[in-house]
Amino acid sequence: MPNKKNIGLFIPCYIDQFYPQVGIACLELLEKLDCQVSYPLNQTCCGQPLANSGYERDTEGSSLHFIQLFKDFDYIVAPTGSCVLHVKEHFPEGIRQSREFQNMRNKIFELSEFLTDVLKADIRGKFPFRVGYHSSCHGLRGLKLGKASELNTSFFSKPQQLLTQLEGLQWVDLEREDECCGFGGTFATSEEAISVRMGKDRLQDHIQNQVEIVTGGDVSCLMHLEGLAKRQNQPLKFMHIAEILNQALS
Repeated sequence: MPNKKNIGLFIPCYIDQFYPQVGIACLELLEKLDCQVSYPLNQTCCGQPLANSGYERDTEGSSLHFIQLFKDFDYIVAPTGSCVLHVKEHFPEGIRQSREFQNMRNKIFELSEFLTDVLKADIRGKFPFRVGYHSSCHGLRGLKLGKASELNTSFFSKPQQLLTQLEGLQWVDLEREDECCGFGGTFATSEEAISVRMGKDRLQDHIQNQVEIVTGGDVSCLMHLEGLAKRQNQPLKFMHIAEILNQALS
């Protein structure tokens, strides 16, 4: 990156608590690509679970804290589409009108978006596996990381652009490539039966297409699918896209 920029690494709660290896992979990947990365130790939840449950007003404190913590970085990067979309679009209305928020909003990126749009990274390495990609709803339709199947527009996919650069990686085309996995945050607890059925449908799509590794940009979706796969004794492996790219560059 010309005139090396200072990047603030935002790690969501799910990754911090259950999948710290994804946060480490994201950090290592960015550093391998010659980025200067800092991890603010005082970061907290962005407030998305509260907002999704109808308590948007109660997220004012965490929203203001987020802005103060990250506002001085040149870029903010996170290995999650869901939380990035919440920060960009769903902070409380009054906060979204502030100048500090408007400045920050333009410099926060989901990882694959940052790698393709800002770094324009040409990642070379080997990853000889059949890979199925799960397009999370927030990343696909919220952040526009790829073309949604219901749109009559030209195809593009930022995650696919990155992964298909890797030698030996077989990108598996799924039957219903951008269908929701059923997690949906609090939806998975309030509508458990529907959530499980949707998740099983997504898993079956990967299984019948002989996928070896399921990847994606949101750990919450991968966690949901991985839990269902383990309960069904399915031999699928799950890796965040940051883990694949970082491993390929090792």
